[in-house]
Amino acid sequence: MRVLEQLEPSRVLRYFEDLCAIPHGSGHTKAISDYCVRFAKDHGLSCRQDGANNVIIVKEAAPGYESAPTVILQGHLDMVCEKIPGCTIDMEKEGLCLTVDGDLVRAEGTTLGSDDGIAVAMALAVLDDDDISHPRLEVVLTTDEEIGMLGAAALDTASMEGRIMLNLDSEEEGVFIVGCAGGVTAECNLPVERREERAATWAITVDGLTGGHSGSEIDKGRAMSNLLMGRVLYALREAGVRLVSVEGGLKDNAISRTTTAEVTCQDAGALSKIVADMEEVLQREYAKTDPNLSVRWRQNEVHDVSLMTEKSTAAAVCMLACFPKGVQVMSREIPGLVQTSLNLGILRTEPTRVTASFCVRSSVKSQKRMLVERLMCLMENLGGTVRCSGDYPAWEYEEKSPLRELMTEVFAAQYGHPPRVEVMHSGVECGLLSDKLPGLDCVSFGPELRDIHTPRENMSLSSVRRTWALTLEVLRRLR
Repeated sequence: MRVLEQLEPSRVLRYFEDLCAIPHGSGHTKAISDYCVRFAKDHGLSCRQDGANNVIIVKEAAPGYESAPTVILQGHLDMVCEKIPGCTIDMEKEGLCLTVDGDLVRAEGTTLGSDDGIAVAMALAVLDDDDISHPRLEVVLTTDEEIGMLGAAALDTASMEGRIMLNLDSEEEGVFIVGCAGGVTAECNLPVERREERAATWAITVDGLTGGHSGSEIDKGRAMSNLLMGRVLYALREAGVRLVSVEGGLKDNAISRTTTAEVTCQDAGALSKIVADMEEVLQREYAKTDPNLSVRWRQNEVHDVSLMTEKSTAAAVCMLACFPKGVQVMSREIPGLVQTSLNLGILRTEPTRVTASFCVRSSVKSQKRMLVERLMCLMENLGGTVRCSGDYPAWEYEEKSPLRELMTEVFAAQYGHPPRVEVMHSGVECGLLSDKLPGLDCVSFGPELRDIHTPRENMSLSSVRRTWALTLEVLRRLR
């Protein structure tokens, strides 16, 4: 049974619900990409799908718009997949369970994928309606945006004509994004040595954190479970702990909410007291941002275990305790803008190494490099390495933008006040595409989406209606 079929804008929400029924987490976008290709074929539209599963669909200009410049509509096909503890949905194989609560759409127990499913739905709805006035359209649907904009990086733009782009990947209604930070994924790898022993172990868990987007919400001062675990483990030295493993976070661009370490210890009484003390300290520090924060321990049965050596344990704890985190530099030119930051989003342990994956962001290229070099310096001294991937450029603010001026005029007429025009700290694909399409005039906007990248994610239906109306009027006037 469809949940959104009686709601407006019906065509947009019909496609959104179709997309939500298709598993489409980052790295698993073939099915949703194929859906878009079938859509194009069913509607007689020119379409190109590449090896990265990016899709470009072209629709010729509506009558009267034949001489207007081509316009790009752009969004990404992948979503961040997170779910609450106990949720049984397999997000690699099953669709989402949508629910409507007044003005809000949510997914039961999981992220909603409104970032960026609503952009794809709006683009398909435009392509599906021959009564909409518009110039020639190039709808560009990229993949793996959430794990480093890999699809946009791989996209061949040689055949593209458009130099005006509406990017529908923003989540605050009334805000036009006209610039963004560049970024890179920095994976820190620490080799570890182990010894086989038979011992009881303790599971230490930092949990209940608020989480959020590592770009747009990095300035909120929220706790990062992966790095709080570093503080807890450092304090637990007094209990004589040895590490078995440490695991936390799901995405490098999401603030980690839960981290668990398995350890042995020489003094169980000291361990329980230190954990309780650290919980009190951290709850006090993060009372406003993370009111549900907890630090817990649980003793496991005696079993055969592969323990890290004392030296490897010390190196891993030092690494986690000394990693830089969060906001590093604020912009001096734009008040309130985070200029440089990093987020340890994924922490994993394998038999021979501990891996920590960072999302590093900056609107200043040299500072992005500086943070990577700080990680390299630390890892080299601990005997580890850093591997970088998914490097993408900043999207620089342009003083003159005819598209921005037109959209501001349309917005003011519709809403009765001007939009906020901002440069953002989060990365969007506009930077990569501007680099590939010289002279690109671009604005990023979208409906109100809250708590993206968390299971609390929701989308405002009334905001979708207003944003849809804004999009149609902008297309109508681009002639």
